[in-house]
Amino acid sequence: MWDKLLDRFLTGMMVDDRLSITYPDGTTRDYGPDSGAHGHLDIADTATLKALIVNPDLGLGEGYMEGRITPKNCTLDEVLTVIIRNRFKGHLPPWLLMANRARFHARRFIQNNAPRASRQNVAHHYDISDDLYRLFLDADMQYSCAYFRDNAMTLEEAQIAKKAHIAAKLRLEPGMRVLDIGCGWGGMALTLARDYGCEVTGITLSENQLATAQRRAEAAGLADRVHFNLQDYRHTSGTFDRIVSVGMLEHVGVPNFGTYFNRVAELLDPDGVALIHTIGRSAPPMAHSSWINKYIFPGGYVPSLSELAPAMEKSGLWQTDIEVWRLHYAKTIRHWRDRFDAHISEISSMYDDRFVRMFHYYLTVCILAFEHQMQGVYHFQLAHKRDAVPLTRDYLYDGAATAAAAPGVRARENA
Repeated sequence: MWDKLLDRFLTGMMVDDRLSITYPDGTTRDYGPDSGAHGHLDIADTATLKALIVNPDLGLGEGYMEGRITPKNCTLDEVLTVIIRNRFKGHLPPWLLMANRARFHARRFIQNNAPRASRQNVAHHYDISDDLYRLFLDADMQYSCAYFRDNAMTLEEAQIAKKAHIAAKLRLEPGMRVLDIGCGWGGMALTLARDYGCEVTGITLSENQLATAQRRAEAAGLADRVHFNLQDYRHTSGTFDRIVSVGMLEHVGVPNFGTYFNRVAELLDPDGVALIHTIGRSAPPMAHSSWINKYIFPGGYVPSLSELAPAMEKSGLWQTDIEVWRLHYAKTIRHWRDRFDAHISEISSMYDDRFVRMFHYYLTVCILAFEHQMQGVYHFQLAHKRDAVPLTRDYLYDGAATAAAAPGVRARENA
């Protein structure tokens, strides 16, 4: 039964490429034309066939994690590329269309993300072990999209360029009070204090990140200018000259977009500037990934601009600039995955095979989402006053944005 349903599903889905499936009984069937890319999956048992029919996204991810689905004569990249490129082109069976619609409409309940739930969601991903993240992130532990001003940049250089570009958009001056919402391991906050002379408050919901950020501030001699708190953005008080938030809006949830942007408006000084850096969809909203939601980012969601715009408009803030980064995150995650794979023996000594496959799968599907789906990174520069920043973007490209770049980057740009 399940093999016939999967056969019907794949026959309708595959349009541009060839996907081969080896079924549990050893039979291999081909789907799609033999003219594009080719991927091949080996499926171990009937239970996995059923999982792929009931929820393809969850079934495929869990099957790979547990070793019940394996690429055959191809890489995980290759076979997932074939699937992603065809998943919405052909005819999906009615039960999948209904399930996707139900999951899409349920996101307002799934992503309620009240303060207590938000703490639990953050702990699920960020409090597993700093040692793991140190193995594949850059030295500053930036766990967000880097900015590749040229393809020759290293990951470290591109992360420095990201921070410098954001700092240029914030129009910082020494002594300014800066709020970093979702400060991670403290890299952005420490940079703004050390290189720009700001007084920075960083907030996070991760106990691991908080402890590491506080240790880093002490070690850098910046504890008097950088303060890190375990705090929800909804419970933060005061006013700030500048607000920066990098990679945190993805954890807010659809029901809370209005609350989030209203809080930014309330916390921002009348003459202030905010910079929100977030993953986003350059296409209509769609249901979140059930596999990502279950195993990687519970309560997380990649919003479309059409979902964010109403909340920004109602906040009363000017959208003084909106920039879209394309493919920068794909490049970033490829660096992360290369480093993850280079340290696979160390990671395997820390975690079991299921976790290692899960994390490798997570990095791979994220790379391909940025390469083959309508997914990028948005920069929202916001202010109470329309003239809080210069009226053109010239100020971003007059050298200020690369002032803090690594020596190797400056040398290449000045050559």
